[in-house]
Amino acid sequence: MSVHETGQTGSPLGVAMIGYAFMGAAHSQGWRTAHRFFDLPVRPEMNLVCGRAESATRDAAEKLGWAAWTTDWRDVLDRDDVQVVDICTPGDTHAEIAIAALEAGKHVLCEKPLANTVAEAEQMSAAADAARSRGVLSSVGFSYRRTPALAQARRLIAGGAVGTIRHIRAQYLQDWIVDPEFPLVWRLQKDKAGSGALGDIGAHIVDLSQFLTGQRLTEVAGHLIRFVDRRPLPAEASGLSGSGGSEAHRETGPVTVDDAAVFFGRTDGGALATYEATRFATGRKNGMRIEINGSAGSIAFDFEAMNELHVYDATVPAADAGFRRIYVTEPDHPYTGAWWPPGHGLGYEHTFVNEIADFVRDVATGTPPTPSFADGLQVQRVLAAVERSSDDNAVWTKV
Repeated sequence: MSVHETGQTGSPLGVAMIGYAFMGAAHSQGWRTAHRFFDLPVRPEMNLVCGRAESATRDAAEKLGWAAWTTDWRDVLDRDDVQVVDICTPGDTHAEIAIAALEAGKHVLCEKPLANTVAEAEQMSAAADAARSRGVLSSVGFSYRRTPALAQARRLIAGGAVGTIRHIRAQYLQDWIVDPEFPLVWRLQKDKAGSGALGDIGAHIVDLSQFLTGQRLTEVAGHLIRFVDRRPLPAEASGLSGSGGSEAHRETGPVTVDDAAVFFGRTDGGALATYEATRFATGRKNGMRIEINGSAGSIAFDFEAMNELHVYDATVPAADAGFRRIYVTEPDHPYTGAWWPPGHGLGYEHTFVNEIADFVRDVATGTPPTPSFADGLQVQRVLAAVERSSDDNAVWTKV
């Protein structure tokens, strides 16, 4: 019996990823898997991962499948075996890393929100525009766009399924910091995260509402609130380790971001939008919901049932009307043909594989990816307008 080598299709596309925690693990899944399910013109090659702590970065490289590791992100800029830089770090580092990578001729995929401020996002968008003229491409990682049911919803809306859009109704509900003893992690610090629920999860539903409808928010009115003002410092920051410290004497620090956000919006297409983003919705783990109501019908989606789309057709006789459930797993649905037989649903991690597949294909063909840094900038302007509105007693504020 002879042994034959298996050939991998396509030449390699060298990738370096900055950051290896929650988002880094999700992106690593995408880089490992995309070429195994999608027919891509080039094959991603996981050449380098970067983190701050030496031992943790080394462990992450081994666990997640990266060939090498470093603790200095600048190491990626001069490497000939790196064509793509994937940024999965806190928002306060996005601008510096992305701009340097683009100027070094590296394609960039950057996690959302694009930056911590509008000024930083404007600099990143300008750098992306300049890089694109040299054939260097970039995208911001709004991964929920790659949920098959949401991609199908966009198709239906673009095809006129809901008619003239009247209402956009979006929620993102989580509960992971309900406990006031939950530690003061970086997502609760404005200098690192930029904002709290507004930017962390609110950015997703702002982007999705614009993606699905093709309409942009032009003005907003909203309110931000913080329920817990101080939280315990993480054990390593407070000098405690394990269970050796007394909880009664545990040091605390100030929470400097919002815990929840509610706001209204008006779009350039005349629709009225409502948004709610909170990390205090007790019992809700990842309740991202969006509903579009129009003159001819409605579409509703809940990520906790992510393979389902509910569609109402107002043009049928009233006796036959009602929301119908579409199970989005057919080969003709977006992305699903690359995966399992009909009825075998996808999960959260598949959105990142789908995202990476799209990005790799665009880079290989020279097609500007979406969402672009300009799209990320527009979302950043919405978030900033919500903050200004909240500071000004929820008055309507131009984006």
